[in-house]
Amino acid sequence: MSDDRMRGDKLLCEIFKSPSKEGMYLYVDKRRGLDEVPEALLGHFGRPISAMTLILTPDKKMGRAQAADVMAAIREKGYYLQMPPAKEDYLLDLYRTPTEARY
Repeated sequence: MSDDRMRGDKLLCEIFKSPSKEGMYLYVDKRRGLDEVPEALLGHFGRPISAMTLILTPDKKMGRAQAADVMAAIREKGYYLQMPPAKEDYLLDLYRTPTEARY
């Protein structure tokens, strides 16, 4: 991307959530929108639902990603895709297995 405004230390980012996969989010430059997101990805992602808009800086605290990595991906590819966290099988088994009280 050759837009000089994207080279600074701030990026106005819009975050979309997937209607079909819980925990999947798509981060894009607010000014460019979804223009650079591949059609195949959008097909898998589903119709994007706007979740929030925020200003990203390299040192911004984020839950599951480094802000600098998100900014770099948006600048290079036009988007950043956050996948849902992997669920450990044994954790799911804890919810399926009945527990009994032992005294």
